[in-house]
Amino acid sequence: MLALALSRSTTGKLASTPNDSARLVLAELSVGLTVAQAAVAPKLFQLRYKYGEEVLVKLLVVILRAFVDSVRVADKPDAADILEMADTLAQTYTHDSVKDIILALKQARTTGTKFFNALDPATIYGVLNTYFEKKARYLENSHLDRKAQAISQEAVALHQLKQTAPALVQNVALTIPDSHPNAQHLRDKLTLIKQKYRRGLLTQQQAEQQRHEVQQAIHRHPRPDWQPSQAAQQQITRRHAAATRRFADKLEIENPKHLGA
Repeated sequence: MLALALSRSTTGKLASTPNDSARLVLAELSVGLTVAQAAVAPKLFQLRYKYGEEVLVKLLVVILRAFVDSVRVADKPDAADILEMADTLAQTYTHDSVKDIILALKQARTTGTKFFNALDPATIYGVLNTYFEKKARYLENSHLDRKAQAISQEAVALHQLKQTAPALVQNVALTIPDSHPNAQHLRDKLTLIKQKYRRGLLTQQQAEQQRHEVQQAIHRHPRPDWQPSQAAQQQITRRHAAATRRFADKLEIENPKHLGA
């Protein structure tokens, strides 16, 4: 069908000449065509950008002419009507696809639309408007379905996170740094708690209590500014002075002041 639009035939000739091969191609394109497929097909503005305005109008003329020829009524649109409709569709449905138009015309024939022995442009416009209203509802419902599914997936993920978060927090809290002076002892104690709990020797509450005790033992309060109290400092000073005097007496030093006594 695009080959016809790209041919050297004028738009007027395509609009006025019946074409059985175009009808066959149109029927083949419409087989199994769904709204979802039509919605993702290239849009009219994209075809205009790629092939130009004239080719786009020709393509719509071929589609409309094939549809008009397929409807068995006495009064049909003439070439001028078809050309005018093609130009109107190209300007109106810029963000819809050629397949949308093909599907709309197919549904008009297959859903029992009554043309009352006459087919005019107004009827075709009405058919297209009905289709695009249905398409809008379909896209809206699809969006709501995807949104509901996403919310459901988020709820499941949140529930799983709530289930696993306490265990993750506990594992982080029970991480024993290698620099801890009692690291191996605390690891052994955690292993023992785990084994006892698995064998039923500890209740869950008892196991949690013992893990909490280990956690408290893991946490070491830094004391970079630690200083002894005044009484402790005096005791340390006296102890150092006594040790200095003993050292001076042993070496028979008469004046041990230079030793710090």
